[in-house]
Amino acid sequence: MRIRLIAIGTRMPDWITTGYQDYAARLPRELKLELIELAVEHRGKNADIARLRDAEGAALLKAAGDARIVAFDEHGKQQDTVGWSRALDGWMQGGRDVALLIGGPDGHAPAVLAKAESVWSLSKLTFPHAMVRVIVAEQLYRAWSLLNNHPYHRA
Repeated sequence: MRIRLIAIGTRMPDWITTGYQDYAARLPRELKLELIELAVEHRGKNADIARLRDAEGAALLKAAGDARIVAFDEHGKQQDTVGWSRALDGWMQGGRDVALLIGGPDGHAPAVLAKAESVWSLSKLTFPHAMVRVIVAEQLYRAWSLLNNHPYHRA
């Protein structure tokens, strides 16, 4: 099974890239995590934010293809670590690829939220979009470690 983390935004700070790559590399071969970065639409002074968000949404959906879509959104359902591990177990049993979507600076387009099979919130806190990549990669590794009785997760 392949998990694609599809994110609006490129040119991340080195520490974000290093953190993401560290956790992604810890996952086993059969649970490949792939990062796909998509460009942020240019936001000028009088930008039509809804149009830009829709364009970013179309790019996210195109990159997701026919994978199961999980969108990260501040209004989504919060999952604890056990919830992540249960979801991961279900995804692995289903055998279908998964696309985890991180929207742009103005959130997800309505089309993305409508197509998503799940909408999750990482926290009531607001995180920089770049940091979400590291958090998601770490939580996927933590969920996998919980499923496999690996000592990384201690609860």
